[in-house]
Amino acid sequence: MTDVTIQIDNPMEIPFRRNGFIRFLNVFLGRKVVVFGAAIILALIVAAIFAPIISPYDPYSQNLSESLQPPSRAHLLGTDRFGRDVLSRIIYGTRVSLLVGIVSVGSAAFIGMTLGLIAGYFGRFINTLIMRFIDALMAIPPIMLALAIASALGGGLWNVIISLGISLIPTQARLMHGQVLTVKQADYITAGEVIGASDWRIMIKHVFPNCLPPLIVLITLNLGVAILAESALSFLGVGIRPPGAAWGSMVNDGYQYLLSNPILSFAPGFAIMLVVLAFNIVGDGLRDALDPRLRGTI
Repeated sequence: MTDVTIQIDNPMEIPFRRNGFIRFLNVFLGRKVVVFGAAIILALIVAAIFAPIISPYDPYSQNLSESLQPPSRAHLLGTDRFGRDVLSRIIYGTRVSLLVGIVSVGSAAFIGMTLGLIAGYFGRFINTLIMRFIDALMAIPPIMLALAIASALGGGLWNVIISLGISLIPTQARLMHGQVLTVKQADYITAGEVIGASDWRIMIKHVFPNCLPPLIVLITLNLGVAILAESALSFLGVGIRPPGAAWGSMVNDGYQYLLSNPILSFAPGFAIMLVVLAFNIVGDGLRDALDPRLRGTI
């Protein structure tokens, strides 16, 4: 009897991964509406990075002699009651929105995914303890939880980030927990346990990567949720403090001038709507591109 050795040609993994990436791009960029959403997000990032260069005026410079000016060549979106250029404040507001969205969602994703991974993999008492804590947080609507925490902390940029981060943890933990319960039943997880791989090695190298695709979609969607929630908190007066350039507070400042100068509220409100819509569209595109059921369709 002769021994038969099966050798896996590792270099073949590179074309496989390249083909997988090409398939991802084909699906993700296959719809024009997704390209539009991605372009809006890219424009938001560019505006945030190059705000001092793009902005025509200092967003915090007051000129009461030019207060409440209508849109003109000098001020494309007019000025607010303190004579500050509305367009410049909207451009600088992208920095606040991106910072709040990325930091709050990133921290919530890290904490939530860690809790969900540990609870789902180890089960038993640890699962009960962690998931009952998550259930307690989920009993309160996220925006109400964020409002309560921000009010207790006193508002401000970092307090808003903390409040939104805490309010977004439950969705991340719940999704990760459900994914782990499914993935850990797979044969390759059992094989890893049989050969003596440690629990943490199995969790990090095998369970977590296979749970990640739907979580990436949720993170993208939560970025829009966080930006909208920050705008709501700023509108209610418990978010970014004056004279900070925040879209929600700008909508609130222009609220009393809706009849005489509606663009003061409509301009930042439209920016909020456009950015949240863009993140939702991109999240939907990522869902289609990362869905394994679509593999081989393009």
